[in-house]
Amino acid sequence: MSESVTTRQLQQAVVKEERKKWKRYRVLYVMLIPGMLFYLIFHYAPMYGVVLAFKDFRILEGIVGSPWAGFKHFEDIFSDPYFFNVLKNTIIISFYKLIFGFPVPILFALLLSEIMNAKFKKLVQTVSYLPHFISWVVLGGIFFTIFSLEGPVNTIVKLFGGDPVLYLADDRYFRTVLVLTSIFQGFGWGSIIYFAAIASIDPQLYEAAVIDGAGRFKRMFYISIPMLMPVISIMLILSMAGVLDAGFDQIFNMYNTQVYSVADIIDTYVYRQGLVEMNYSTATAIGLFKSLVALILIFAVNRLVKLMGQKDHALW
Repeated sequence: MSESVTTRQLQQAVVKEERKKWKRYRVLYVMLIPGMLFYLIFHYAPMYGVVLAFKDFRILEGIVGSPWAGFKHFEDIFSDPYFFNVLKNTIIISFYKLIFGFPVPILFALLLSEIMNAKFKKLVQTVSYLPHFISWVVLGGIFFTIFSLEGPVNTIVKLFGGDPVLYLADDRYFRTVLVLTSIFQGFGWGSIIYFAAIASIDPQLYEAAVIDGAGRFKRMFYISIPMLMPVISIMLILSMAGVLDAGFDQIFNMYNTQVYSVADIIDTYVYRQGLVEMNYSTATAIGLFKSLVALILIFAVNRLVKLMGQKDHALW
């Protein structure tokens, strides 16, 4: 009898504690609601449309009434030689952005954290964040002007005796311009998480290193970077989810028919298939393939991090 009473009392104590937690954090729970609704409405609810990839969609009959097509659309995709060119462009541009763009926010955060002047540091941080909030429609127009025949870049080229080049219409230079402008737009915003991680490092570690005679670069290499490794690992794993997202907004606003051979990516191809040519089933099949590849890459990179002896830095 006493055991059952004790168990009941423990259960009541647990319930009371849960109620206390709810009351204590109720404002935070309420703040979660808009974010949860956003993902439910715009990310989970539309997943029903994935069935279009396995149907011959007819607008008048709707998703439910359209006949099943099995894997027909996937067979059409993989038998189309142009799709493989689009896939190649996507992978090349994505990996260029990853290889050259991923380290920039880390380096920026490390270097800026060494500046002692707090006002100057805040000013540089604020200026670096601004491009993130500018639409690619606007940025695209700015870069078209900068890289035009009469723009500042070609003006400098002509000053050194070179011939002007229309960089955004030349397939030799378009990918380079794409990567550089992407880094410019995102490195400041991407550095926020690294600034936060650096700020959380115990200052006593740096003080001890100074006493031992370590300079700024040694403190960076032997304290800052090792302490950032968990964050870097997680960000690398998460970035692999978007390895087939080469940047629709940017490319759509900057490319043209002259550079289709090197700039046409999966997202722009899906846009033309789905919204221009109204091949909704084909567009859905391509999108599903892209999501599957992203899922496989996340698992692969997470596994790779574990094999490298960084189990604590993996997502799961």
